[in-house]
Amino acid sequence: MQYVGMEAPEALRRAIKGFWYTSIDFNEYPAGFEIIPDGYAEIIFLFGSACSVATSGGSQPLPSPFLMGLLGQPVRLHAPGRVEIMGVKCFPWAVFELLGLPAGPGGVQVFEHPVAQLQAPLAALVQAGQVAEALALVRQYFLSTQPAPAPDQLLTRAGQAMSATHGTLPVHQVAAAAHATVRTLERKFKQAAGRTVKDVSGLMRFEQVRNCLWREPTASLAGLAQELGYADQAHLSRDFKRYCGATPAAFARQARRGQPVVGRDFVAFIQA
Repeated sequence: MQYVGMEAPEALRRAIKGFWYTSIDFNEYPAGFEIIPDGYAEIIFLFGSACSVATSGGSQPLPSPFLMGLLGQPVRLHAPGRVEIMGVKCFPWAVFELLGLPAGPGGVQVFEHPVAQLQAPLAALVQAGQVAEALALVRQYFLSTQPAPAPDQLLTRAGQAMSATHGTLPVHQVAAAAHATVRTLERKFKQAAGRTVKDVSGLMRFEQVRNCLWREPTASLAGLAQELGYADQAHLSRDFKRYCGATPAAFARQARRGQPVVGRDFVAFIQA
């Protein structure tokens, strides 16, 4: 497994956090890989073996590209061999505007968009081992196809406040930072992201706990609860299990077993 990351340039940072690449040999992980929820939406390109996602109705083949929207619980990927994966990490309140699509409910979403024209040239670059060039091509695509309308400054200010505080701000304080009423903020945010401010803030806060436990499995849950604005440790544990499907203690034990971290920003592929 390898990881390559590239930050978004200033012109894209309203909508895009960054670009990344990883390669996974699924033969080494027959139970599959879990994608753990976080506070981002990802535009995903796949190369190599056919990849599928486990659903309640069975295995669903994944096209390339597809959108991995906000998750409410982990999802598991399967493939018969090596898969090379390239992602565009987007802010959930901006990704649908970026793609010119109506907001969706989250999870795996198949979509039609001109960005699919990158599949063939990206595949050629990845096959040639030119990963940095492939990431640069995706970056240049979005630089050259910025939407014409001016960005909604209300959403930008709200998102910046939420990101800066890792989802710990109450909704009324996010609204104040956005210079809006709570009602206006909630309406515009739901229209843009398909989720509420509280939904996205909860995922951001969970992400901080998840990352901390992965890097420091012995971290104090009580201390994390206080730092991140949970009512108490029990509140943190309930939220964590809701999003992860496991308790913080079980997740920390997995981290202590030395599962690989594939990037500084914790690309959330975890061995099942």
